[in-house]
Amino acid sequence: MADLEQVLKTLLDGIGDEYDKTAGYMTYDMLKSVSLVAVQLFDRIEDISALIDVENLSGDMLAAFVLQRKGITRTAATNAKGTLLVTGNGTINIGDLFETPSGVQFQAVETKNIAGSAYVSISAVMSGVIGNVPANQVVQMPVTLSGITAVTNPEPTHDGYAAETDTSLRERYYIAVRTPPTSGNVYHYLSWAKTISGVGDAKVFPAARGENTVEVVIIDQFKSPASLELVSEVQAYIDPDSTGLGMGEAPIGAKCYVLSATGLPLNISVSVQMAPDITEPELQANIEASITSYLQSIAFDQDYVSYARIGQAVLDSAGVVDYSGLSLNGGIDNIPVGLKEVAILGAVSFD
Repeated sequence: MADLEQVLKTLLDGIGDEYDKTAGYMTYDMLKSVSLVAVQLFDRIEDISALIDVENLSGDMLAAFVLQRKGITRTAATNAKGTLLVTGNGTINIGDLFETPSGVQFQAVETKNIAGSAYVSISAVMSGVIGNVPANQVVQMPVTLSGITAVTNPEPTHDGYAAETDTSLRERYYIAVRTPPTSGNVYHYLSWAKTISGVGDAKVFPAARGENTVEVVIIDQFKSPASLELVSEVQAYIDPDSTGLGMGEAPIGAKCYVLSATGLPLNISVSVQMAPDITEPELQANIEASITSYLQSIAFDQDYVSYARIGQAVLDSAGVVDYSGLSLNGGIDNIPVGLKEVAILGAVSFD
């Protein structure tokens, strides 16, 4: 921020000493008024200059910057999807509403006649992670449907993803600048995969299945194995049905195979000294959240899970005073993670 007194001094120094430059006289008062305006202009120039650096941008300004320079758009939030088991005798129409006790609403995406019971595909009304609910939670009908007596979702709903974060969008911009995707090179496949909403990261394996083949391994936004639906969406975008016919983004002759990373469960056992003001369920949730955060931070970036960092994650969990006897998958060593694997949290047991 420009200094008002320094600007005023600079202006006064440019005036000859034959003029009275003390406060209260015309020369001083006029130049002080000019200084006030100049300081505002200097600050505005600094603000504008900062916008040249992508690191200083966020939100809509960041999105506009990367779009104008590299044609990259922020991936949108998606609506969670799932299957509803409907009981009764009647008709479910597209748009019919169902909801959880907490008020998360879903709508039917197909019309189906119900005679006894049948499965109906549903989609969350609101986009984002709010639509990812556990099994047997979508059990209410805000509007009575004639002949329908009960509904439930036997499996959790899934694939509700938030809009791409500024950090992710900025990373994709840097990929485009530093490793330009062109002519079907590795970075082109990486760029194509990350264009799809919900893809958290990807790896590209050239000639994985022989000449003119490419494997693209993806994980989702939660840094977990991708769902079949997400894999299918990326596959359809890059090379539908892996034909190599150029019907997607991949060039003619290049057969692309998209698959999810394999989950590598991490089962943890540890003895914990608990703080007096926390319950065991709360402690369990805190430990799991802390470890999950660490595993997400290394997904597709590190080829092992650090025993020491897991211990640190346990210790950093709210409610943990100290711990001992930590084991990872039954041992006390780092856990190697394969090229096409992603470490995910398995069972956590403590005493």
